[in-house]
Amino acid sequence: MGHMLIVEREKDRERAAARTGGKAKGKDDGLTPEQRRERDGKALQEKQAKKAAGAGGSAGAGTGDANKAKK
Repeated sequence: MGHMLIVEREKDRERAAARTGGKAKGKDDGLTPEQRRERDGKALQEKQAKKAAGAGGSAGAGTGDANKAKK
C-alpha cells in the first residue's frame, strides 16, 4: 500500500511541475550562498530606491505611525 502512495505522490509532482512550467522549487538556481545574498541585497536596494522615489520625498516617508498622529 505504501508503494501506491509514492506513485500517486510522484504523479502529483509531475502534474504540478507541468502547471508551473517545470520551475523547480528551492535553491537550485546555480548560485552560491554568497552570490545569492549579493543578488538579493541588490534587488532589495533597488526595491527600496523605487519605493523612495515613488514617495516623492515626502517628509514622513517610511515612518509608519508618525503620520497617524497628525489626524
